[in-house]
Amino acid sequence: MDATALARSLLEPVPVHRTAGIQVLRAADCAAEVALDTPCGLTGVIGGLHSSGLIALLDAAGLAAVVAAVGAPGEFDGVVPLGAAATVEFLAPARGRLVASCALGESARRALREVLSGAGDRARLATVAEIRDATGAVVCRGGFDWSVRRVSRA
Repeated sequence: MDATALARSLLEPVPVHRTAGIQVLRAADCAAEVALDTPCGLTGVIGGLHSSGLIALLDAAGLAAVVAAVGAPGEFDGVVPLGAAATVEFLAPARGRLVASCALGESARRALREVLSGAGDRARLATVAEIRDATGAVVCRGGFDWSVRRVSRA
């Protein structure tokens, strides 16, 4: 299922995503791409996107990939993914248009499927994303460990 519209509706209104100008480009088949044009107000001392902006972009790519695991309308209702840990590797200054991509691995897909299908109410999974600049160079990569749960519907 193409979950791009759902991912946009969930991620783009988040204040940090809105401040950074993060846009969901694609969220389907357990993979996602998100992007931003490096905002002047979020650059560091060398003019590249500050590390906090890079982490926000990695986080958004992972979240969008989690949303992209949805197989049917309504499956994501009540699902709450929370970051539990993160690792980041800064490789080069991140300037201009940046695109982060993330695809769920098989173990993450299985764990998430349990929650989305209603067979379970909690899962732990990991995402790995990379950020490329307009030349295609990888400027950053990182991973998030997630705790995903479905809140009870009252």
